[in-house]
Amino acid sequence: SVADLSLSESDRSFFCYPPEETLAAEVVATITQSLNNASPILCCSKLITPDCLIHNISQELLHLAVNEPCGLRGAMIDLCVDKGDQGLLCTVDQIAVDPTLVPTFHVTLMLRLESGGLWPKVQKLFKGGKPPSAMSPRHHKALRLSSSFRAIRRKLYSSGELLIEECC
Repeated sequence: SVADLSLSESDRSFFCYPPEETLAAEVVATITQSLNNASPILCCSKLITPDCLIHNISQELLHLAVNEPCGLRGAMIDLCVDKGDQGLLCTVDQIAVDPTLVPTFHVTLMLRLESGGLWPKVQKLFKGGKPPSAMSPRHHKALRLSSSFRAIRRKLYSSGELLIEECC
């Protein structure tokens, strides 16, 4: 007799899911696009994102998803930018990694603006002799994200489990 090697529909769909690393790359591409479109929300002319930040977000998402029942596919991600000195937390986007699934965990990525270092000094050089009135009040400057961020994971299928990680 010949063994029946056909797969059920659910078995086939299981094998069609991309590996977690591939899925993480797709998610950070979406995050990058959301950040590229965030200038109006953040009231800036441009938002500069360090490459290492995107890489670190990818690694952190993989880490947070490792023990989840659906892996990274079960994530709902809130992408936020902490404007620091202004005391504002702006939600840039909410991303359902797999919109066909009920999310199993919620991640809030709290990105920070670069507050010290060289970037603010470089910005002042480019402002030069322009009086403040010559600049648009709404989109007055480029902002640079810090390479550090906070990730907050909350499991949606068990009460009370909250994980907060500082990522440098």
